[in-house]
Amino acid sequence: MIASRKIPGFTGAFAAGLVVAFVLGAAAAPSGPPIKIGGTLALTGPLAATALLHKITAEIYVEELNRGQGLLGRPVEWILLDDQSKAEVTRSLYEKLITVDKVDLLMGPYATGGIIAAMGVAQRYQKMLIHHSFGMPHLAKYDMHFPAAPFGPEPNRTVPGILFDALAATANPPKTVAIVTSKFPSAQFQSSGARDVAAQRGLKVALYLEYEFGTRDFGPIAARIKDANADLLWVGALGLDGNLVLEELKRLDYTPRRHYHLFPAPGPLATAPDAKRALSHTFFEEHPPFTNNPAAAKFATLYHGRAAKAGVPYTNVDTQAAGSYAAWQMLEAAVIATKSLDDKVLAQWLRKNQVQTIVGRFRFDGPNNYGDDLSRVKQVQDGKWVVVWPKEFAAPGARLLPQ
Repeated sequence: MIASRKIPGFTGAFAAGLVVAFVLGAAAAPSGPPIKIGGTLALTGPLAATALLHKITAEIYVEELNRGQGLLGRPVEWILLDDQSKAEVTRSLYEKLITVDKVDLLMGPYATGGIIAAMGVAQRYQKMLIHHSFGMPHLAKYDMHFPAAPFGPEPNRTVPGILFDALAATANPPKTVAIVTSKFPSAQFQSSGARDVAAQRGLKVALYLEYEFGTRDFGPIAARIKDANADLLWVGALGLDGNLVLEELKRLDYTPRRHYHLFPAPGPLATAPDAKRALSHTFFEEHPPFTNNPAAAKFATLYHGRAAKAGVPYTNVDTQAAGSYAAWQMLEAAVIATKSLDDKVLAQWLRKNQVQTIVGRFRFDGPNNYGDDLSRVKQVQDGKWVVVWPKEFAAPGARLLPQ
């Protein structure tokens, strides 16, 4: 069943040096016809555990917008549909949002496959598409798309590169790596890149294995991982893949010396006993220096209660929620700066301006509207994710710990 619901959102845009501040109580409440913002998320299916974090974030952001002045003095209505973790469903739902629901603006779905589908529809109707979790920049040819996942133009090179940089700085850097990955487009793309980067850096690739998106039986894969017995296990994970791999490895009485998970559902992995000191990719975690940003600190406070109420096992703001928040900041910044809902006007402004978000400063003047790669490496320590590399973004007192 396709679900449709309104969801309210959050304030706080910093754009091109312009800080837009809302003084609650002093400003008039939004009035007039609502501005409709439409999008889908994987409320069901293999991606649901992570998409829930994007849903919670959007609820908070829109609620806070409507507690202030809304957008352009009008209330904001978010029309959210369930794409079921399927690109073909995502495609048809974005058609519906544009042609039937008549939304003013679009917000992208979760994960690369869905975003590719939504981008094609946005291009057909010349609608701007801001999105928060796209991992294959070379495929993003549409000039009115804007990423809130700042991978830079070559994450197949830079994402594994920053991990190998972090490990090279340890006392016992890995000499061998086993790579297993979902065939989900972005995970496969970046994991294939990891194989190439590893070889270039002199690491022996003891195993490279791809599995179907949605796989739940990791027993045979775990056996191959144990046989490879590499110094580093790279899991091109989405959602619960990493948890399932570790569970099967435990059945085989095998503990990887180091293990890295590309796009895991953050809570289930952080709280799993078998995931002690797991490594992963991130753009933001809930600790200084990231929470020195007042907007980030306020969002974290609001997020904790909402995530706990939704039954999320890990209530700290992580890279998924922060990326989603940054996408809404980008949208708000463009609307406020241009005083417009015209997609082409908004897109033109974003291409020419930088936007300060809780993740960092975004620019869209590079290849396919990508700017800098703001990737970091995080590790589970004492049941929480903390950034450990680069050192200037590490949590206070944190360092990369041995397995």
